[in-house]
Amino acid sequence: MHITLISLDNWGFNNHIATALEKQGHNVHHINFNKYEYKYSSILYRAYNFFLKTFLKKNLKTMYFGKKIIENLKEIDKIQDLIVVIKGDFIDPKSVAELKKYGKKTIAYFNDNTHRCPKIIRVIPHFDEVYSFEKEDCKKYNLKFGTNWIYNSVCVTNEKPFEYQVFNIISQDKRLSILSKIASDLKAKNISHKFFVYNKKFQRRTSTIEFITNHIPLSEINEYISRSQVLLDINRKKQIGLTFRVFESIGLQKKLITTNSDIVNYDFYNPNNILVIDEKNPDIPVSFFEKEYQKIPEEIFNKYTLEGWIKNVVYNNISK
Repeated sequence: MHITLISLDNWGFNNHIATALEKQGHNVHHINFNKYEYKYSSILYRAYNFFLKTFLKKNLKTMYFGKKIIENLKEIDKIQDLIVVIKGDFIDPKSVAELKKYGKKTIAYFNDNTHRCPKIIRVIPHFDEVYSFEKEDCKKYNLKFGTNWIYNSVCVTNEKPFEYQVFNIISQDKRLSILSKIASDLKAKNISHKFFVYNKKFQRRTSTIEFITNHIPLSEINEYISRSQVLLDINRKKQIGLTFRVFESIGLQKKLITTNSDIVNYDFYNPNNILVIDEKNPDIPVSFFEKEYQKIPEEIFNKYTLEGWIKNVVYNNISK
């Protein structure tokens, strides 16, 4: 099949989809519009964009992304069997609607929710099928459910002691106060940890958290993960969709500490492997680190692999 994947791949997760589809014999184009750099030509254009966003619900940046994506599709010069779009809310609705000229079927996948990204609602009608990792959005907007995926299922045996007992990396937002509380709890219990917070405008270091101004490549993040015993996951407010941190822990058979209480409703949940904590008053017992990880059944594990995601989102839509 001829498949085009269109995504805002700012961390590098989506490229694994393109690679996996190519290995399965498909002709794949990956349009990563995170590589498109948009700059305002003047202060007046910035003010004009503010006017557009405020009064006309338009955005010069998303319109630019859409224009560049359509140009890429024209260059491919072949109708695609399938166009899969991840984070389609970062593309203007007019361009999203135009995608159907270049593909027999268009599919959207969202691993954000409409509370955080309300622009999702505007583009939903322009796709043939829409998937979301957020259960409430699936119910409210009649979407299909699909989790994120395991992209790193090679379990590395560590002969050396772990460098860190807990690892986490997030972008700076309202979760920072929660992360700070967790860091304080870990420090008080002498539990080693490595926490990164991404903020492109501000760099500093505290005794428990390191602030960074540039994205760390996914390969480097995986290095930190391999040197850590347990991963930490902090969900955003009003979001219960599972983040990639959850699937990194499953793929590498590492324990997980999370603030997302909905995780107990998934078939892979095991209290030995996953500790759910209260974000307002985090209390992480030292005993959680003392017991070994218990492998989950293979049939459950396979559901959440990249191959499982492709089967659910791509192959289930081929003959429809």
